[in-house]
Amino acid sequence: MAEIINLRTRRKQAARETARAKADANAAQHGLSKAQKELAKARSEKSARELDGHKRDPDRS
Repeated sequence: MAEIINLRTRRKQAARETARAKADANAAQHGLSKAQKELAKARSEKSARELDGHKRDPDRS
């Protein structure tokens, strides 16, 4: 006997999958959000400051 499926539910599921695929494509195209970019920049600046703080002679590179 064949499995009974609800067509309305299947249509909604297909629409969700399509929307999810579109969202993934947009995310890949546009990259990170502004908040994520700022957070990454702040973290890299902080690590650079901490590394510079551990140098024995700050005048030398």
